[in-house]
Amino acid sequence: MKFNTKLILFVMSLLISVLSDAQTQSQSYIAYINQYYQLAVRQQKEHGIPSSIILAQGLLESGAGISDFAKQSNNHFGIKCNDWNGARIYHDDDAKGECFRKYDKVIDSYEDHALFLKNRPRYAFLFNLSPTDYEAWAHGLKKAGYATDPTYDYKLISIIENYNLHQFDLGINNNNSLNKNNIDGSMGSVSASMNHSLAKVNNVKFVTSYAGDSYAQIADEFKITLNRICEYNEVDPNTPLSEGTRVFIEGKKNKACRECETHVVQEGESMYSISQDYAIKVVKLYELNNMPFTDGVYIGQTLKLR
Repeated sequence: MKFNTKLILFVMSLLISVLSDAQTQSQSYIAYINQYYQLAVRQQKEHGIPSSIILAQGLLESGAGISDFAKQSNNHFGIKCNDWNGARIYHDDDAKGECFRKYDKVIDSYEDHALFLKNRPRYAFLFNLSPTDYEAWAHGLKKAGYATDPTYDYKLISIIENYNLHQFDLGINNNNSLNKNNIDGSMGSVSASMNHSLAKVNNVKFVTSYAGDSYAQIADEFKITLNRICEYNEVDPNTPLSEGTRVFIEGKKNKACRECETHVVQEGESMYSISQDYAIKVVKLYELNNMPFTDGVYIGQTLKLR
C-alpha cells in the first residue's frame, strides 16, 4: 500500500491537534484515584508496594471499579481462588468460568492484594526494589507472571505516567481530594529548570516533563532544535506541554519492540497516546493497521504494533 507523503503530513498536522485534545484523562479513572489513593498510600507504608503500582493495577484489573466483575466481587486486582477459603465468584478470563476471590469490601481486596504479593516466593524479589521505582515493579510483576498479557507491564507504566500516580509514591500530594486539575498540577513545586532523567521505551530515549516545562526548554537542555523535538513527538511547536508528558528526544520507531505484538485499546486512549506509549510513529501505527488517518480507536480494539 502506497501513501502520499504530503497528504499524510497535512492530515497528520490536523489530526494531531485533535488527538492531543482527545487524549484527556478518563473521568472514571480520576474518580477511582480520588476514592482509593489513600488506601494505596497506606499499603505502601505498611507493605512497601508502590502506591502507583497498586492504583494502576486496581484501575486496570477492575476497569476503574466499574466492571461488572468488580462490582459483583469487590475484587479489584483479579486475584484467583488459589489457596483461598473465602467467598468465591466465577468469571471468564483466560479460561471459561474461572474461580476468583470475592470480598465483602474493596478495602479487603486491597489488603489481600498486598498479602498475596508478600506471601508468595515468586514475588519476593520485588520487595528488594525501591518503593518509588514503579517501572522496575511493573516489569517485575510481568516477569513473575502476575498476568498473562504480554504488555501488562507497559500498560501499568502508561497508566501511572498518564495519571501522574508516581506523586503518591513520593508522598507529594497531601490533599484530601483529587481531581483532574490537581493531578496535572500536584508537582508544581518541582523546578522546571531541573535536569531531566533519561529513560527508554522501544530503545528510544525520552524524558518526562515537569510542571512548567515546554518543548523549547527540553530541546534546549538536550541541544536539539525545537522543530526537531516537535518532529520526534509529532506535535506543533506551539503545543503546550503538560506535566508528566513523555517527551522523546530522538525519533520514534516504525514498529514496537519484539515483545509487543498487539495492544488492546483501553478507555481514554487514542492513536497518538498509544504511539507515545510504545514509541511508534503515528503514521506507521495507522499503516500497520490499514486504518484511514481520519479514524480513531474504540475500547477493546486490538491494534497491531509490529
